[in-house]
Amino acid sequence: MSIEIGSKVKGKVTGITNFGAFVELPGGTTGLVHISEVADSYVKDVNDHLTVGDEIEVKVISEKEGKTSLSIKKAIDRPEGYSQRPQRQGNRNSKDSRPRGNFKPKESFEDKMASFLKSSEENLYTLKRSTESKRGGRGGRRG
Repeated sequence: MSIEIGSKVKGKVTGITNFGAFVELPGGTTGLVHISEVADSYVKDVNDHLTVGDEIEVKVISEKEGKTSLSIKKAIDRPEGYSQRPQRQGNRNSKDSRPRGNFKPKESFEDKMASFLKSSEENLYTLKRSTESKRGGRGGRRG
């Protein structure tokens, strides 16, 4: 039995790897649900979401050279207008896309440079003091 791309089918999890889960489909074929297709949120370990023997509904994404790609998150029916990714605030074409409200104004280049020079000089002073104390303080090298 050939499974059509885009169709939703029930399957049984037969194996779990670090990159996804193998699912047995009707007709005896096996497909892979990649780790990125297990859930909408970040999946660190597939075992946190699936176990061997689970009956799940999957959507067939593609089929190439006998390899069937499946998705659990695309098989879930969502309300119309639902977006997986959070919407950005503000106009995409505007130069300043930060959210409006109470925010600290951006530091100017001169302010950043002055701050960097100050911290750099402090670090050099501390480093110089610690290396001089290890050498024996004042005076030249001992010979």
